[in-house]
Amino acid sequence: MEALLTLVFLTALLSGAINAAVPLLLAGLGEQVSEKAGVLNIGIQGMMVFGAYCGFVVAYDTGSFWLGFLAGGLGGVAVALLMALFCVWLGMNQIVIGIALTLGAEGLTALLHHFHLSQTRPRLDAAPVLPPVLSDLPVVGPILFRHHLLVYLAVIAVAVMSWVFRRTYIGLNLEAAGQKPAALDTAGISVQRTRTAAVLVTGFLAGVGGAYMANVGAGMFEPNPADATGFIGIVLAMLARGRPFWVLLGALMFGVSLALTTALQVAGLNIPTDVVQMLPFAMVILVLVIFGRHSVLPPALGLPYIRGQR
Repeated sequence: MEALLTLVFLTALLSGAINAAVPLLLAGLGEQVSEKAGVLNIGIQGMMVFGAYCGFVVAYDTGSFWLGFLAGGLGGVAVALLMALFCVWLGMNQIVIGIALTLGAEGLTALLHHFHLSQTRPRLDAAPVLPPVLSDLPVVGPILFRHHLLVYLAVIAVAVMSWVFRRTYIGLNLEAAGQKPAALDTAGISVQRTRTAAVLVTGFLAGVGGAYMANVGAGMFEPNPADATGFIGIVLAMLARGRPFWVLLGALMFGVSLALTTALQVAGLNIPTDVVQMLPFAMVILVLVIFGRHSVLPPALGLPYIRGQR
């Protein structure tokens, strides 16, 4: 009996870890694109929050999770447009603007939630999962194959992004925008447009990640989230050294810590709630202490590009 309960606990834990890892993965991949191009996108948390709101409202009103994900991505792009305008084209401080956009997105969504959702507190039905073929396999099935299709698309995006970074001119242009923007400009390619495209891609991925959290993870939108998923995504991108597969591994590791937080609370163990909720952030600090000094960041990261200025 104890062995069966342990198996059920581990299955639920690992399945929950995968669900928790998806928003982290999308946020980390998006941040990685921005950082490769030389933009430190601190506003990614705001993009996720606004994407979560837009994604939930559209999914609830239309009954379509896919339209919700699309709306979430476009919501993230809307915030990313402001990031690109102020930081890429006007050369303003990327950290200050990123923090301002995050606070602004959280405040705006809290206000919209108050007027639109606070009275009814609507919820979505459980998200659809893959057909019960592989998911019926013992042990492995419920862990790996009982998820929404977006989970597997996010994993495919890791391979696609790795190929783009290493094998295409797009990847070379992104690398140049973060390493030697003047050289990219000399080659006749606009640094501003390259960085703008990178920031918009980041916004879309972050917005989809936020929509996944609201629509699949919680089934509802909660204003002013305290999960800091976007900031953990920044950590993942910095530590991954430009390798998308490392973002995937990091997202899974942090996903386990987040799922363990929920599992311990559900299990009712005699552990203070504050200690349990601290686990993911303690994991972030531990990883930074161990691996932070070995991270490699683009030389032009966080620096606005002005033609002719060294």
